[in-house]
Amino acid sequence: MNHLLDANTLIEAKNRYYGMAICPGFWQWLLLKNKALALASIAPVMDELTKGHDDLAGWAKDNTDFFHSTTDQDTQLAFMHVAGLVADQAHKMKVGAMDEFLAGADPWLIAKAMTTGATVVTHEVLNLDAKRKFIIPNICQKLDVPFLNTFELLHRLEAKFVLPA
Repeated sequence: MNHLLDANTLIEAKNRYYGMAICPGFWQWLLLKNKALALASIAPVMDELTKGHDDLAGWAKDNTDFFHSTTDQDTQLAFMHVAGLVADQAHKMKVGAMDEFLAGADPWLIAKAMTTGATVVTHEVLNLDAKRKFIIPNICQKLDVPFLNTFELLHRLEAKFVLPA
C-alpha cells in the first residue's frame, strides 16, 4: 500500500463533501484503490470508526480488508520508536497530550507507514508550535514519514468521479 488513511479523512468525507448517499463513487473508488494496493488504513482506525452506529461504521464493518493489521513485529517496533519520540517531546506539551496520542490510532498509523514506506493521509496540518496535542504531520516530519491531505491524494491518484452520460 502506498497511502494510509487517518480516521479523520474518512469521517470528514462522510460528514461533508463525499457523503455516502451523495457521492457513492468516492467510497467505491477507495475500495478499488485498495484492491490495487494504492491505499488502505489500519485496524486501530477501523476500531475507532466502528464505535459509531452510522453509515461509516457499517462501511468499515463491511470492508474489513481495507484495514491492515498493526500486530506485526515491524509495526510494533516502529510504534516503540514513535512512542519514544512522543515521550521525548511530552514536556513541551499540555499535560495528558502524550497519553491521549498514544491511546489512539495515530501513532499506529505512523508506525505502519514507517514499516511499509507509505504516505500518511490526514486532514491534520503541520503546526510545529502546537502544544495542546500531538499532531500527525509534526510527528511524521520528525520521523521523515511523508504525509498529505485527502485532496492531494485525489490529485496524486488522479481520481475522477464522473456521472454516466
